[in-house]
Formats: sequence, structure tokens, C-alpha cells
Amino acid sequence: MALYLKAAEVLDKVEQKKGAVKTLVYDSKFENIKQLFALVCETQKYSSVIQEIIESTRLLKETKLRLSLAKVLVYDLLFGRGVKCGGSWKAMMVKHRSRLQAALARIKVKQKVSRNEDLLPAGVQDKNAHSIPRYVRVNTLKTTVEDVIDYLKRDGFSYQGTARRIEDLCQLSGKMFMGDVHLRDLLVFSAKMDFHDHYLYKAGHLILQDKASCLPAYLLDPPVGGHVIDACAAPGNKTSHLAAIMKNKGKLFAFDLDAKRLSTMSTLLLRAGVTCHQLANQDFLKVDPLAPQYKDVKHILLDPSCSGSGMVCLSDGGSAEQDGERLQALAAFQLRCLNHALQFPQLQRVVYSTCSIHSQENEEVVSACLEKNPGFRLVPLFPEWPERGHGPLTQCLRASTTETLTHGFFVAMLERQTTPGDGESLNTAPSAMDLDTSAPPGGEEQQAQRPSSEISEEQPQHLTTKKKKRNRKKHKKQES
Repeated sequence: MALYLKAAEVLDKVEQKKGAVKTLVYDSKFENIKQLFALVCETQKYSSVIQEIIESTRLLKETKLRLSLAKVLVYDLLFGRGVKCGGSWKAMMVKHRSRLQAALARIKVKQKVSRNEDLLPAGVQDKNAHSIPRYVRVNTLKTTVEDVIDYLKRDGFSYQGTARRIEDLCQLSGKMFMGDVHLRDLLVFSAKMDFHDHYLYKAGHLILQDKASCLPAYLLDPPVGGHVIDACAAPGNKTSHLAAIMKNKGKLFAFDLDAKRLSTMSTLLLRAGVTCHQLANQDFLKVDPLAPQYKDVKHILLDPSCSGSGMVCLSDGGSAEQDGERLQALAAFQLRCLNHALQFPQLQRVVYSTCSIHSQENEEVVSACLEKNPGFRLVPLFPEWPERGHGPLTQCLRASTTETLTHGFFVAMLERQTTPGDGESLNTAPSAMDLDTSAPPGGEEQQAQRPSSEISEEQPQHLTTKKKKRNRKKHKKQES
């Protein structure tokens, strides 16, 4: 009963444009976050169909339920796995089940479809056309990829080897699984595989994390024993990933404003075996970069609140005016966070990421930050990755259901610039997880790095790699 009440409350706020589903779900302080998130997302997907069913059966008049509560109950009854609560609500829904099922059948006949999925709006169907596999990150703080594969094979799973193309992941079904084409510590299963009750998940050996969400920590690649900040840390999957890359050595400072979310995150990190972290119930924007405890921080992961528009289950409903105002406020907040991150005196690299598809939250934020901070430059990331940032910021990465079989995502890395006399810039190839050398189709097509002259604020600061090599040759000739 509590699940449906909370889902109805979140659904109301989403439809009133009071926040993204993900943010509202985590702020709800509900015990089972994943269950609540799934119910709200799925109800929202079928919202227009459910609305028609409710109106045609006059359910609200018959039951006195408010609309949002009726929607989540009808979703579970007709499209989900049945109403999970007992008592009067379940009895009420069972009483009206035949009428509701008949209304759904009439809609299918009218639209000449046989599957529930075919009733979804065209935009939602497009998002679902490429089913996202189940990605599972192996927690190397507790086990190894090889040991997990052996365990799963003994548990009846069928290992298909390492994928060589992204398209290979579309062939998975049943208990088949593969190693990911890009990230060594990632295993891939069919979309319907559920690990929430599996021993390896409960023991913290597996982390359920979308592939795109693994990119920020992987690309930041902090050194073992380094000092790192996870600026907007909850729910904690990226924090545990950073700790695994750091081998639980050094210091990992993690901040979040919500005490409840921080408590949940603490439990997750404990299960994952993370010990190098220091959690703080604090606004990152109020953290003093000159405080002595952060004097050795050289790497920051910044994944601030965003619209969540890249999440497959979400729709961009609402008026253009409402969306525009909200995106403007989010982008302003994200830019403040990114500018603040660059104030740490020893900072070398910061990875900025969002689960948004909007340029206003992504490339535009990065461009504005570079303009204000000419001492930093964009690092060309992961040339094998098939989807790039919108031009001219092609050094950044994007992810999508169609190109990468993931949720929509954006990643950029900013690096403090070195002067010509300081030698080479930092190595941009991450080493925490071995990279598969077989690039997916299109991975080598037109991946040339953007000339520094394409962004005006970088012109005074840049030397390309070729120029540096020519300068070094000149110096050697002069010395000889």
C-alpha cells in the first residue's frame, strides 16, 4: 500500500514538472528505491492508455480514488505483475478487473494491435525499439571477472565470450551473457534478467549499473592512492566504482545534501566493501577548495542533478515554456558546480557527466565553463566510442539507446593545461579496465580530434600534439 501511495505522490510531482523522476524518487526516502522507480516509470509510459481506460470505465467515480493513485494501481493490474498490496485496494481492483480488461481489449481492437507495447506513443516506442541489455559491473574490491563468470556458469548461465561488436549484445536471451565490448569489468545479460535476489548482488560482488553510468569513473581513472572528490555522490554506484579503480587506497571524499540518501549510500558502500571513502552531508558548492584536507585532490567526478531526459522510461511531456525554464535553471546550477570544481588548487582532471540528452545541460555548460576558465582544456575521450558530443565539442562522449544500447548520457573531461615547458599533457587513455581493441562498427570512422581553434576561448592556450613534437625536434637540433 505504501508503494502505491508513494508512487502516486511522485507521479503527481512529475506531471507538475516539479523535478525529474530519478531525483523525486531518491528524495522520497522510500525504502525500496528501485521498485518505486520502476513503477513510476512504467506507469508514466502507459499514462495516456491508462487515462483512457480510467475514463471509459468511470473508475474514479466508482472508487473515489484520485487519478494518480488509480493510474499506478491500474498499471500493475493490467500491465504489471498484479496488484501487490492486500486489503481494500486489492479487493477494489479485483472487483473492477473484468471491466478494466475489457476496456483495454477494446482499445487494442480499435488501434488494430495485439500487444500492450504497441499501444505506447510513437516517441516511447522509438525509445524502446532498441532494448537496453542488463549491465552488471563486477566489483573488483571483492572478486574478479573470472571468478564471477565461473560462478555464473555453475549457476546455469551460459557464457558467450566477449562481445566484439555492440550488435552482439542484442542477441542475448534467457541466461546467456557476454563480456562487454568496451569495459572489461562489465558483464551483459538480456534485458529481462533480474539480479536483485541473486547471491552475488546481495553479497556486493555485482553492482547493477548501466554501461553509460560506468563511463565517468572509468574515464577519470584516478590513480591508486590518490585523493578524489565525488561531488554529487548519491546513490553511490559511481563512488564504489571510483573506490574499485583506486583499489580502496587513498582518500575518496563524497558529498550529498540529503542525509537520508547519504545513509542509503553508506549501506551500499559497506556492502561493496568500500573503505577509502569519507562521506559528508554537505552541499558541494559550499565546500572550501582551499581547506587543508583537499590540498592533494587532483581528480573530481561531477555528476550533478539534471533533467534525467536520457533515462529511457522518461518522457519530455509538458509545455516548451516549462521545459525551457527548468532546463535553464538546471544548466545554471550545473555550470556553478563545474566552475566550483575547477577552483581546487591541485586539480588535474574533472569529469562532468549527466543523464541528459539536452545540449543546454551538456555541451553548452562545458563551453561556458571553458570560456570562464581558459586554464583548462577538453580532453579527447575514448576514440573507439561510436557516439560523440555535438560539434564542435567532439572530444566529449554521448550515449543513447540507438547507438550504444544504453540510457542517454553525456561525458566530458576537463584537464588543467600545461605550459610548453612542462612536457606532455596527461595520458588520456584510462588503464583501470583493459580496453578491447576490437572497435564496434563506425568506431574508427571520422574520429579525428577537433582542432583547438574551433573553440575561441582555447586558442591562446593550446599546442597540438604535432606542434609539440615539432618544437621538441627544434630544441634537440638547437642543443646539438
